[in-house]
Amino acid sequence: MGFIQFVKGQIKTIKRLDPSLHSTVEIFFMPGFKALNTHYFTHKLYPKHPALARILSLRAQRKTGIDIHPGAVIGKDVFIDHGSGVVIGETCVIHDRVMIYQGVTLGATGKVSGKRHPTVEEDVVIGAGSKVIGNIVLHKGCKIGAGSIIIKSVEPYTTMIPSPAYPVREQKEINNALAQLRNEHKELGH
Repeated sequence: MGFIQFVKGQIKTIKRLDPSLHSTVEIFFMPGFKALNTHYFTHKLYPKHPALARILSLRAQRKTGIDIHPGAVIGKDVFIDHGSGVVIGETCVIHDRVMIYQGVTLGATGKVSGKRHPTVEEDVVIGAGSKVIGNIVLHKGCKIGAGSIIIKSVEPYTTMIPSPAYPVREQKEINNALAQLRNEHKELGH
C-alpha cells in the first residue's frame, strides 16, 4: 500500500472512530496520526538502515509521546487515540482495524530472543493503561478493559477487565497532618 492510500485510510478511520473530531484538519495534529505516519517510513527503512530508522522513531516518540519500534508490523485502519505513553515493541504484529488508547504497552517479558511481543488480530480494542506482555495473541474481536494486565492469549470476542478498585481501609476522620494544616490556615485567617 502506498503512503497516500495509507494516510487516506487513517483519515477515514479516525473520522469514523473519534466522536470529538470537528474537522479533518484536526487529524493532522493528532499524535497517533503523526506516530503511525512516521512508522510507515521507519518500518520500510528498518531492514536496511536500522540505526536511521530507530533514530527517526525516537524523534517521533519525543514529539508524540508514542514509542513504536520500526520493526513492529502494523496493519491498516489502526487508530491510536490520545496516544501518550503508548509503547509498541519490535516484534509486535498489529492486524487491521485495531483501536489503542493512551498508556498501552505491547511489550516483552525480558531478554528473550525471537518473537517476544504480542500479536493483535483484527477488530481488537485495547483500553487505556493496559499492559499486554509477551508472545501472546489477542484474538479477533476481543476487548481489553482499561488498566488490564494481559500475560496469556485472549480468545476471540472475549472482553477482559481488571479487578475493580476496593478500599483497603476506611478513614473515619481527616488525616492528622491535613487536620493540622487546616488548623494552621484557620489561625492565619485563610
